[in-house]
Amino acid sequence: MSDMKKLAIIATKGSLDWAYPPFILASTASALGYDTEIFFTFYGLQLLKKNMDLQVTPLGNPGMPMPMGMDKWFPIMGLTLPGMQGMMTSMMKKKMASKGVASLPELRDLCQEAEVRFIACQMTVDLFEMNTAEFIDGVEYAGAAAFFEFAGESDICLYI
Repeated sequence: MSDMKKLAIIATKGSLDWAYPPFILASTASALGYDTEIFFTFYGLQLLKKNMDLQVTPLGNPGMPMPMGMDKWFPIMGLTLPGMQGMMTSMMKKKMASKGVASLPELRDLCQEAEVRFIACQMTVDLFEMNTAEFIDGVEYAGAAAFFEFAGESDICLYI
């Protein structure tokens, strides 16, 4: 058994704001010497697509900081107007770029360069009849049992 620390992450979300944590944590852990694996399941499989066209929505996310103090004066129902999700996504991407936050493709590439293993849940791929040709190279396919084998020996296991 290796003395190397292990980090296991389960990525279940497929929105722009939820895509950052697994890649940031995995790349950081790998840089710190952890053997790291991300198990992508359900909507988290969107993070493996070559063309990540992820959106962010403030609906159902009361903790999301709103631009221009909108959370104080803009009615919640206004967030359902056509184009609001696109506008919020654009604003989030601009804010992140202005603060020097790496893009998702850059973070994902960094993880792969750091030898973070990407495991796609085979059951979910089959369930949603996903086309694996749309996924990036280097993805492995396995079921929950394979994840538990790694996670059961991990020092840290995160559900994101």
